Amino acid sequence: MSQAIGMIELSSIGIGHEVEDSMLKASSVDLLVARTICSGKYVVIVGGEVADVQSSVDAGLQICEEAIIDHMVIPNVHESVFPALSHTAPISPQKIGALGIVETFTVASILEAADAAAKAADVTLFRIHVAMAVGGKGFLQATGDVSAVKAAVEAASDVAKSRGVLVSRVVIPAPRAELFSEYI
Repeated sequence: MSQAIGMIELSSIGIGHEVEDSMLKASSVDLLVARTICSGKYVVIVGGEVADVQSSVDAGLQICEEAIIDHMVIPNVHESVFPALSHTAPISPQKIGALGIVETFTVASILEAADAAAKAADVTLFRIHVAMAVGGKGFLQATGDVSAVKAAVEAASDVAKSRGVLVSRVVIPAPRAELFSEYI
C-alpha cells in the first residue's frame, strides 16, 4: 500500500475552507492538518493512497483561484513523515544523537525536505513544524549519528535550495539533552 501526502497552501482563509471541503469530498483521504497559519494564510494537508491524494489535491486546485501560494504531492512518502508531522514520533534518550535542523520559507518545501531527509539516511525524524508561530515558515528536526544527520540535512537542504526557499540548516554534533526535553 503506497502512501502519499499532499498539501495546498493558500493566501485566503475563506477560500482555504472551501478548498479543504472540496479536497475531502473528492476522494478517500485522511485530513492531517487544516488550519490558519501565520501571515493570514491557510494550509490543508492530506494523506492516503497515492491516487486518492492526487485526486484530492487536483480538486482543491480547481477551485482555489488566485489564492494558491504553493502545493505538492509526494507519492510513496517516507513512513516517518506522518508521525513527525503530528509530533507523535517516538524518541528515547538512547536514540538521541546529533541534532539536525532545516528551516524553509514555505510549508510545502519543508514537507518535501523532510521526506528527502528521511529517505537519505538512517535518522529519526521527530518533528516537522508547519508555519504556526514562525511567520509561515517550516522546520524539521532529526537525530541520529553525526554522519547520518549530516547526510539527511544535506538532502533536505538540496530540496529547499532547488525551490529557492532554504532559510537555514544546522547540524549540532553533540547537543545538550535539554534541546530534546519536550520530546523525551
